[in-house]
Amino acid sequence: MKTGITAIRRASAVLVTAGAVLTAGALAVPAQAATPAPPAIYAKGGYVMNNATGTTYYTKAADTRRSTGSTTKIMTLEVVLRQRNLNLDSKVTVQKAYSDYIVAHNASSAHLIVGDKLTVRQLMYGLMLPSGCDAAYALADKYGVGTTRAARVKQFIGQMNATAKSLGLKNTHFDSFDGIGNGNNYSTPRDLTKLASTAMKSGTFRAVVRTKSTKQKVTTKTNGYRYYTWTNTNTLLGTYAGTIGVKTGSGPQAGYCLVFAATRGSRTVIGTVLASSSITNRATDAKKLMDYAFKR
Repeated sequence: MKTGITAIRRASAVLVTAGAVLTAGALAVPAQAATPAPPAIYAKGGYVMNNATGTTYYTKAADTRRSTGSTTKIMTLEVVLRQRNLNLDSKVTVQKAYSDYIVAHNASSAHLIVGDKLTVRQLMYGLMLPSGCDAAYALADKYGVGTTRAARVKQFIGQMNATAKSLGLKNTHFDSFDGIGNGNNYSTPRDLTKLASTAMKSGTFRAVVRTKSTKQKVTTKTNGYRYYTWTNTNTLLGTYAGTIGVKTGSGPQAGYCLVFAATRGSRTVIGTVLASSSITNRATDAKKLMDYAFKR
């Protein structure tokens, strides 16, 4: 009788031990990481995607047309870079019309001095870092086609719209070379992101937009020289790890805008926020969207 009871007890102990092992094994299985919730942003419109694959990570009114401010200058530079036989060392003489334009519109400026001679490459830095509308005017004047300055500028803007069409940007239209619109200058977060993704394929474009500051030596009217120092308005450079561009924008209709890109590891994310509520908040918005994208 004792032998039978002992056998039963041993069998029960084995079953309990086996159950404990199975239970422990089940508890040891790692839990799957939860997908992070999409962030709330101040901007009225936002979009971010994987730059290599085009995979969309986030959208907020991504196809709603809005004024774009100086993010327009991404297209300005793209059109210049598409010119046939482009010579980046070709020199452009600063005209009084460019500085008069800045004064008339109270526009952002590279502080170009009439009579100075800058290379096309230098004008690109003046365009994208301090967001110089005078530099934009100089480039439009040089690369537009026509017998008068007005005709050349008009034709250059035509090139901007033709390029937008060729890229399939169906919700984009330009009526200025710098974002100081005349009532018909607009794009969307998705379109601007696609434009920036295309532009970033150019090594020259990438080199310009990732630059935090630059000092450029130019020739003066009297064949002397002076230096221009420009600092990038994109505060993500140096404050958000991996940032590689792209362009800020602002204006009464546009609010505060930012097209941004960053690389971490083997992945680059790129996106846009339009109509944010302040300079600080547009940067915060961009950081939130990139953090979210990198976690996906």
